[in-house]
Amino acid sequence: MIRILIFLAVVFALGLGFAWLADRPGEMLVTFNGYQYQVTLMVAAVAIVAVVAAVMIVWWLIKSLWNSPYTISRYFRVRRRDRGYQALSTGMIAAGAGDGALARKKTKEAAKLISSDQEPLINLLDAQASLLEGDHEGAREKFERMLDDPEMRLLGLRGLYLEAERLGDRNAARHYAGRAAAVAPQLAWAAESTLEELTERGDWDGALKLVEAQKSTRQIERDAANRRRAVLLTAKAQSLIDSDPNAARTAAVEANKLAPDFAPAAVVAANMLFRQNDVRKGSKILETAWRAEPHPDIAELYTHARPGDAVLDRLNRAKKLQEMKKNHAESSMAVARAALDAQDFATARHEAEAAIRMDRREGAYLLLADIEEAESGDQGKVRQLLSKAVRAPRDPAWVADGVVSERWAPVSPITGKLDAFTWRAPMERLGQLIDSEVDAAIPAIPASAPAVPTEEKTIDIVPDGTAEKPATAAANGGQKDGTVAATDDAAGEQAPEPPRLPDDPGVAPEDEAEKSPRRFRLF
Repeated sequence: MIRILIFLAVVFALGLGFAWLADRPGEMLVTFNGYQYQVTLMVAAVAIVAVVAAVMIVWWLIKSLWNSPYTISRYFRVRRRDRGYQALSTGMIAAGAGDGALARKKTKEAAKLISSDQEPLINLLDAQASLLEGDHEGAREKFERMLDDPEMRLLGLRGLYLEAERLGDRNAARHYAGRAAAVAPQLAWAAESTLEELTERGDWDGALKLVEAQKSTRQIERDAANRRRAVLLTAKAQSLIDSDPNAARTAAVEANKLAPDFAPAAVVAANMLFRQNDVRKGSKILETAWRAEPHPDIAELYTHARPGDAVLDRLNRAKKLQEMKKNHAESSMAVARAALDAQDFATARHEAEAAIRMDRREGAYLLLADIEEAESGDQGKVRQLLSKAVRAPRDPAWVADGVVSERWAPVSPITGKLDAFTWRAPMERLGQLIDSEVDAAIPAIPASAPAVPTEEKTIDIVPDGTAEKPATAAANGGQKDGTVAATDDAAGEQAPEPPRLPDDPGVAPEDEAEKSPRRFRLF
C-alpha cells in the first residue's frame, strides 16, 4: 500500500513538472561537432527522460543475463526446500496422530530434501518415528546425539527423561531433569522432577529455594507457591522437633501463617508452642484450624494442651471446640471421647449417637462399643456394635496413590509427589467381612462333608438379631439359608447338592434321615 502511494506521488510530481514546463515556453540550443541543434525545452526534457529510462532498461537486461544461472539454481533450491518442509510438516502431523509408517516415510523424504544441519526438527521427527515403531533403543540413541547440539540439547534431555520415566528408572529421570534445570530453570517438568528429588532426600531448604525460584519466574501461581512452602516448612519442622526445637517452631509457625487451614502445620506449630509453655498462642492456632476444617488430631492436641488438667477440664475444652463448630461429627466425637475418659457415660453415649446420625462411620460405632463395655460390660451389645462398625463406611484417613496412612507425610511413598496426601475416606471394602460372633455359632464341619476351599471369600454379615444360638443351630444340624436340598423319597435319589458357602458345614447323612417328612418325630 505504501509503495502504491509512493508511485502515485512520483507520477503526480512528474505530471506537475511537465505541466510547469508547458506553461513556460523556451528553446535549447546545442552545438556539437560543428552542428547546432535547436529544440524546445519540452522536447529536450522528454528526450532526457527517455534516455535515462533506456539506460536503466539496458542495465537491467545485462544484470539479469549475468545473474541468470544463480537465479535459476535458487529457484530450484527454494522449490526443493519447500517440498522438504511440506514433508516435514506432514510427518510431524503423522507422528502426532500415531501413524508410525507415514512418519517414517516423511522422515526419509524430508532428510533427502533438507539437511538436518539446516533443520533440527528432522532429528525430532526421526526419534518420534522410532518411538512409534517400538524401537525405544534407537530413539534413546537419537536423543543422546541431540545432546551434542546446543540448539537440540534440551529436546534431547526431555526425550531421555520421558524414556527413563517409561522404564520406571526414577534416578535416571531425575538426573536428566537436573541437567535440564541447570541449563533452563524455567522448564516446569525439570523443576518438578528436581523438587521431587530434593523432597525424597529430605533437603527441605533446597526444595524451598526451588519453590521460591518457581514463584519468581511465574511458573506457579502465588497461592500454589504458598501451599507448597507450607507443606515443605511443615515437613522441615517435623524433622527438627527433636534436634532443633527452636528452628522447628519457627518453620511450623511460618507454615501455619501461609496456610492457616492446613491441619498438619497447625498441629506441629501448636505442639511446639505447648512444649515451650505458650498455651494461649498454640490454642489460638488450633482453634483457627478447627473452624476451617475439624480434624481429630486437632481435637486430641487441644484437649491435652495442659498435661496436668483433670479429665473434667479436658471435657470442658472439648465442649469449647464443639461450640466453635456445631453440628459436625468430629465435634461430637471429640466430646464423646473426653466424656468417656471422664466416665460421663450419658454425655458420651449422646454425643456418639449424634455423630452417627450426622456421619455414619466405623469409628463412631467403635467408640460407642467402648462406651457400652465401660458402662455395662454387656458383651452382646458390644459385639452387636462391632458388627455394625464392620459394615459402616470407613473413617477418613490420609490417602495418597492408594496408600492409607494414619499420619500425614509430605510426599507420596509411591510416586514421590509433593503434597499428595489428602484427608478423606478411603475406598470402601469390596464385600463384607465375617463377624467373629457368627464364627462362634457355626459347628464343626463333619468328616463326610466335602472339603471347603482354602481361598478367602467374603460373604454378607448376619443381620443384627437374626443369628441363632449355638445350641439351636447344632440341634437343627446347622442348616442355613436353604443351602441343603430336600430329599426325594419317591424317586429314591438325592438331588444334586449346590455349592456350599464357607460358613455352611452341610448336613450329616444321619441328620438328613431324621429330617425326612415320613419319619417325623416329636422328640
